Amino acid sequence: MFIHLIVIGWLYVAVMMAVAEATNTTGTVLGAIFTFLLYGLAPVALVVYLMGTPGRRRAMRQREAEAQEAARLAAAAAADAAAAAKNDSALPDQGSEAPADAVPPVRKEP
Repeated sequence: MFIHLIVIGWLYVAVMMAVAEATNTTGTVLGAIFTFLLYGLAPVALVVYLMGTPGRRRAMRQREAEAQEAARLAAAAAADAAAAAKNDSALPDQGSEAPADAVPPVRKEP
């Protein structure tokens, strides 16, 4: 909240400087534009960017923590599924061995 007041005040002063530059008898509109850009927008943009750095870092750490938690939960689910598949190996075609034929093939006599 405090940074918003500073930004608004700084931009107000920069606009007033630009208006004074434009309305002065020796001033120009181009000079007013450069005054506003160089004394107003550039410093405000820099300050807002620098003040927002801790928030961006916090958000990045939060996203990384959520991604690690999701990966941990996915690995735990995969391990549980593998353990369940290993326990169900008594069922046909569920184990790691090849299934055997239920009926042996019948050959013709030579």
